[in-house]
Amino acid sequence: MDADYWDNLFASFRYAVQQEGGVLPSVSIIAERENDPYRVLIATIISLRTKDEVTLSASKRLFALAKDPQSMLALSVSQIEDAIYPAGFYKTKAKTIQAISLQLLERFDGKVPDTQQELLSLPGVGIKTANLTLNLGFQIEAICVDCHVHQIANRLGWVATKTPEQTEEALASLMPRRFWIPLNELLVRYGQLICTPVSPFCSKCPEEKTCPKIGVTRSR
Repeated sequence: MDADYWDNLFASFRYAVQQEGGVLPSVSIIAERENDPYRVLIATIISLRTKDEVTLSASKRLFALAKDPQSMLALSVSQIEDAIYPAGFYKTKAKTIQAISLQLLERFDGKVPDTQQELLSLPGVGIKTANLTLNLGFQIEAICVDCHVHQIANRLGWVATKTPEQTEEALASLMPRRFWIPLNELLVRYGQLICTPVSPFCSKCPEEKTCPKIGVTRSR
């Protein structure tokens, strides 16, 4: 797969998403609006197992109360819970947000670190959250693999992997670095609107004729 393949595929996928009325994922919107790694990190925590529209509104409510670690620690856990409800696991996430804020102040002078290893040392931060924070908070190239990226990459036959971690490693070896940052936000939307987990809309996909449809048992 050469650079032309990826250029053409990204362009055709973006067009297909636009035709479906798709917009950027919530964390990407927050990154554009806020331009702050801390708020990208916290919004990503909120986004886990939560619908995009809920993530966006919950993040806006929370950031109206606190926009940095110091002001976040001035809030009680219950205040954070109220702000981010009904995000999934909101009670756990409220505690995690406070724990991250405290760690940032105690270990990093109140600033979000810009390395994967340091981000992974923060409470509740996994590889997806770390890489998305690097992508959108710092514009550092890292492949962020969520369930949509993992599934679509396997469905199209780019990789043959069992876990998101394996998919990240495999994609890094075959995809030019300039595609690493836009990969997640494009495939998240593509997976929500067209290449859905169950019964994908193959009739709307520009790769329909060439896609091997690995794992697809029913499509529309």
